[in-house]
Amino acid sequence: MAKRSAEEEVEVWDDDVITMTLEGEKVIVKEMINKEDESESESHPYAFHVSGPRNVSSPNWRDLINSSWKDANYKRTVIACFIQAIYLLELDRQENRKEENALAPKWWIPFKYRLVETLIDERDGSIFGAILEWDRAAALADLVFIRPSGAPRAVLALRGTLLKGPTMRRDIEDDLRFLAWESLKGSVRFSCAMQALKSLVGKFGSNNVCIAGHSLGAGFALQVGKSLAKEGIYVEAHLFNPPSVSLAMSLRNIGEKAGFVWKRFKSMLPSGSEAQTSSEEIATKPFQFGSLKQWVPHLYINNSDYICCSYTDPDEAQNKNQADKENAKPSNGQVAAKLFLSSKGKQKFLEAHGIEQWWSDNLELQMALNSSRLISQQLKSLYSLPPTSRQTAAKPLKS
Repeated sequence: MAKRSAEEEVEVWDDDVITMTLEGEKVIVKEMINKEDESESESHPYAFHVSGPRNVSSPNWRDLINSSWKDANYKRTVIACFIQAIYLLELDRQENRKEENALAPKWWIPFKYRLVETLIDERDGSIFGAILEWDRAAALADLVFIRPSGAPRAVLALRGTLLKGPTMRRDIEDDLRFLAWESLKGSVRFSCAMQALKSLVGKFGSNNVCIAGHSLGAGFALQVGKSLAKEGIYVEAHLFNPPSVSLAMSLRNIGEKAGFVWKRFKSMLPSGSEAQTSSEEIATKPFQFGSLKQWVPHLYINNSDYICCSYTDPDEAQNKNQADKENAKPSNGQVAAKLFLSSKGKQKFLEAHGIEQWWSDNLELQMALNSSRLISQQLKSLYSLPPTSRQTAAKPLKS
């Protein structure tokens, strides 16, 4: 009988071990694999304890006396964590992580929220958003008997572009949609997010619901929130690094500059109609919001991020001297949006555009009650509706 070589013996031995494993030790090997997966998730760079916020506490009984959610920094941090969870829901799906080693849940569980529904893009099956609701059972386990003041009953969170896996194509498709038309209403994600938000408002009331997004997701959140505001439904919105650059906006700016030059040229002519001039002045009069109830989204902007930095361009037609200071007051007592500027100075694009900067311990923010040119353009249509079309804010349905 011919002797086997060492390589053949090792190969056969390996085959025997595999066969024995499949027949007799399947459970043991499965447990070993699970432990390895858990160990890998614990050391993953996106694990909550690795890259999450350091100095943010979970809700506890003290919140019944002094709610952490009333602190703007706490609210911003937690909502940014929720958006990070949406990115990780899609990564967990792509990398086939199971419940026991998934990364995403760790980003909402510490704050006593639970996943209720994921928003799926029907084009590729990717997760682009999710609904998180206050987890009463988890809160009661830590003696938090009621939801802290300021904490939303439900949050609709939307992620931005994910340059990985099969979802990249659809993400970029919507990026290009915004770049070309400055609108996302033609996307299936818009209609899906709109339906989800309306459902939450009908269930809990507009005052108990929040919508949030980052990058492309912030673009969807802005347009969904704006559409509801046109119906008189005002939902709290937190928009991180919302897109501000589009071909449509560039063409409109060129048109505005051309109109300004033409007007200056006409003013230098020796004769003209005063009535015509008067009508032109009315047409170009700066946008005023009036005394209507307003939808005031929260925008988080980094000037080193070329995707969102146009939101800081001043509206010269309204108020050239409006400064970005903490105690700045808008003209005529009106506010277009609450704008929060990162003031860390020059940064690399990836750092300036990342969601993780918004829960960073060394984040420096300047807050301005801002009515910039782009914000005015985005929100102007909300306050140009006929009075009969305005409705009162939605109220929760009685059970």
